[in-house]
Amino acid sequence: MFAFKVLTTLVKINLQQELAYRADAFVNVLVNLMWLGWELLSLNILFSNTATLAGWGPGELVALLGVFRLVNTLMAALIWPNTEKFNEGVRDGSLDYTLLQPVNSLFLISFSRIVVWRVWDLGLATILIVTGLQMSGLGTTPFNLVSFLFLVASGGAIIYSLWIVMIAFTFWFVKFDNNVTILQALLEAGRYPATVYPVWLRLIVTFVVPIAVATTIPMQALRGELSGWQVLLFLGVGAASVLVAARVWRAGVKRYSGASS
Repeated sequence: MFAFKVLTTLVKINLQQELAYRADAFVNVLVNLMWLGWELLSLNILFSNTATLAGWGPGELVALLGVFRLVNTLMAALIWPNTEKFNEGVRDGSLDYTLLQPVNSLFLISFSRIVVWRVWDLGLATILIVTGLQMSGLGTTPFNLVSFLFLVASGGAIIYSLWIVMIAFTFWFVKFDNNVTILQALLEAGRYPATVYPVWLRLIVTFVVPIAVATTIPMQALRGELSGWQVLLFLGVGAASVLVAARVWRAGVKRYSGASS
């Protein structure tokens, strides 16, 4: 209950900050729409030369783009801004004040900066998924739909956990400022099914930087390609990743000596 009150307060603070720069938020929304138009145009050009891409039709790629945008919203609204804030806190010592607060430090690090206007991306991503499914004529069962929703959440948790581990490395390697550059570079791979990439890259985006687990895997569940035990396996990986990330974070905080040391 206390954590919910803190989160509500943080959302209000960030909302006030966004309202102070309404024009900036409006321009960002327009730019985002332009990028969406370019992405859809790219898919249209791609499928003007082929009927399928590694067995995926145009409607399924539109739905996959929607799933990708869900993950991208998590990145843009929470991970990128809080990474910058965290790195600055380590350099200038303001992280000390965060760790001294009577609230879980990982919670504060994760939600202190929220790009509130990005919430509209959630609705846009949902529209893309629904539209893509209608275009593909893909019939979904209740099991496939529930599996999809849980795997999207699990995939987001895996990406978030990887981020926590990567920023926690700063406690051991102070100069590790570019700790999420690899996430930014490989995030784009989630726009397309993992099956279109060569084996070596497919292994990277599935096991090293598991963007495919957050995009391709949920769509495979929606297509009915995953069995029950596979769904449970990926959900278990998501839960395990959160636990591991929390342990790594606690170990890093114990190692942190503070700016005044």
